[in-house]
Amino acid sequence: MISLIGNRPALQIGRHQVFDYGTDWLDDAIRRAAHTAGHDDFPFVEDIRSGVVTYLETKCTLKLLQLEDLYDRIRRMLEKIGCERIAEKLEPVAPPLTISLVNAATAAGNGFELAFFQAIRKELTELRDAGAGEIHFTGLRECSLILRGATKWNKECDALLAEMEAFLRGWDKEDPEHQHPMRLCLEG
Repeated sequence: MISLIGNRPALQIGRHQVFDYGTDWLDDAIRRAAHTAGHDDFPFVEDIRSGVVTYLETKCTLKLLQLEDLYDRIRRMLEKIGCERIAEKLEPVAPPLTISLVNAATAAGNGFELAFFQAIRKELTELRDAGAGEIHFTGLRECSLILRGATKWNKECDALLAEMEAFLRGWDKEDPEHQHPMRLCLEG
């Protein structure tokens, strides 16, 4: 059984679902929109977040809520209080995600690092487009073993692990025009 924090629905972000999430990311999204709209001193960030949390915990009957649907609701809230310019500038920001890379390595298979990196690049682009701002990657060591076809850790696994880490750390620099870089965290 899945326990939902404060009876909140799971959020659908791209093809991933987040069940356990805080609300700081909502503040970030509203502040960014206010800043972009020229209202750096917007005083209602906490009030709007509180209203959204109340909706999620007491009024939302869904067990799974699309992130974009949540942001449509926030835009309507902003419009109702006369903040149309901020509503227009509101871009989805997702809560932090944790993603295992093991499935991508397994799908690519032994010796197919290029396919693995292409799959990860595609996944990262889709997640950024869906509003992901922070992603925690797990399973890197296991990926290295899978892609190298090794049963024991060796120098080749070490080299591939270093290559994966460098790729993930440098990925966001591939698109310098993107306004809000993603924070990628590497966990084993």
